[in-house]
Amino acid sequence: MPQLWAGTDAGKSEHHCTVIDAEGERRLSRRVANDETTLLELIGEVLELSEGEPVTWAVDLNAGGAALLIALLAAHGQKVLYIPGRTVHHASGSYRGDGKTDAKDAYVIADQARMRRDLHPLQEQDEIAVDLRILTARRYDLTADRTRAINRLRAQLLEYFPALERAFNYSTSKAALVLLTGYQTPAALRRIGRSRLSTWLANRKVRNAQAVEFTALEAAQAQHTVIPGERTAAAMVRTLAAAVMALDEEIARTDALIEARFREHAHAAAITSMPGMGSLLGAEFIACTGGNLDAIGSSGRLAGIAGLAPVPKDSGRISGNMRQPHRYHRRLLRVFYLSAQVAARCCPTSRAFYERKRSEGKSHKQAILALARRRLDVLWALIRDQRTFTVEPPQRGLAAA
Repeated sequence: MPQLWAGTDAGKSEHHCTVIDAEGERRLSRRVANDETTLLELIGEVLELSEGEPVTWAVDLNAGGAALLIALLAAHGQKVLYIPGRTVHHASGSYRGDGKTDAKDAYVIADQARMRRDLHPLQEQDEIAVDLRILTARRYDLTADRTRAINRLRAQLLEYFPALERAFNYSTSKAALVLLTGYQTPAALRRIGRSRLSTWLANRKVRNAQAVEFTALEAAQAQHTVIPGERTAAAMVRTLAAAVMALDEEIARTDALIEARFREHAHAAAITSMPGMGSLLGAEFIACTGGNLDAIGSSGRLAGIAGLAPVPKDSGRISGNMRQPHRYHRRLLRVFYLSAQVAARCCPTSRAFYERKRSEGKSHKQAILALARRRLDVLWALIRDQRTFTVEPPQRGLAAA
């Protein structure tokens, strides 16, 4: 059994580390800067206190500001446990005192690591999984920026040219965005005319240029009133349209990087063999799980992390009442939910399972969640056995051979 537990309340520029012994007594408590030299001094001091006995370290972050500390501890062969900040927050309520300080949080982290046996150690980071986590997070930001820009563009266009705002779906139509980079007002569209507008669009390689110019000029003919502020609003629309197109290009480049990096992972073939699991969802799965399922332990625990394992809500005489957990990994649930939706349409086996659940009285959402849970078990088995998905289950004799 370890003799010392070191809890670290991690921050951006500084950490607070508290070391306790088997009796819960503080042996060290101080704030340290988040730089390599200072952290190495801290590690050396704690190891000196342990006098050769093992030390268990615990942190409330598994990335971000704690990344350097975790890397240094791994380099020194130290065992590191991860305690989520939410867990620390709830646990701190059972300790004496209402105040909240970094020193108290660090003590709670160390004490929880000392008492609990259900905390899993942080595994060595998979380089590909880390890259995919960075790339998929960047893609999330880009898609959110794109949605925000399109909403702002439509709102701005609606203020002075509502006919053109409802003429196109700017989320999917690149041709409409190209049009807005050149012409944004009814007068400008009427002035250029049909033939010149069609040529202008064709020179920019717009598909269905004639249909686009017909729709745009029809909207221009429907409005001859000039709204106050039209010139400034039109300039803003032009800027937003160009920004959306630039975001589309960056999203495409990021998708290419994600796919190329994902294909290098050992589990890529098994993941993409599942119907409904493409490179993007597969990369998201690797990013969320770290690419190492051994650290998770079982498919049931993975289902609990993804929010696909119902939890009991019993009280008194009420028993057998199950509900979806409140705390789960939403991005991981999104991976299985979206892939299940696709598989329910394109995979006969998944479609049959979905239809059976619907015939049992389940709603569409309930049937998709049930399918997602079943597919999670299948994916776990594929990765465990290092094989790809087939409609027919493998024969036991051949598998054993």
